[in-house]
Amino acid sequence: MQDPAPFPRRLLRQWESPPTWLVLFLLLAWAQARFAPLLPTGAALGGLGLALILVGLVIFALALAQFRRHRTTVLPREVPQAMIRGGIYRLTRNPIYLADALILTGAILRWDAASLVLVPVFMAVIQRRFILGEEAGLRTAFGADFERYAAQVRRWL
Repeated sequence: MQDPAPFPRRLLRQWESPPTWLVLFLLLAWAQARFAPLLPTGAALGGLGLALILVGLVIFALALAQFRRHRTTVLPREVPQAMIRGGIYRLTRNPIYLADALILTGAILRWDAASLVLVPVFMAVIQRRFILGEEAGLRTAFGADFERYAAQVRRWL
């Protein structure tokens, strides 16, 4: 069945994904650091940045392993086949988005900490564009089970 949305909206929906937003924000941070550096980054900030990137990658891998184990989709706008509550999902309802935020924060600390303002903006965009819709889908698919989970586990951390 063909998508009823007009062509520009269909194209945007296909292009728009959390990784696309992460890359966009990484490019903004890099451009700011490259062309308008405001704060020098020392070894301490660079080391902390690298640590955050590595933690983000580990969280991302743990989350993907849970998706694979439960044989459900990782794509934000797809219908979930299972509700994941174990592993890293006991700590956060959105470990992949948390990992993205950590990777962005780490990159910014390595490049120029002045761009840290982009992190809460990134998180707000992800929440509005993806998380709220995903949670609505989980409520529809799993009802009270999702509500109990959401009451026990925070959205970010």
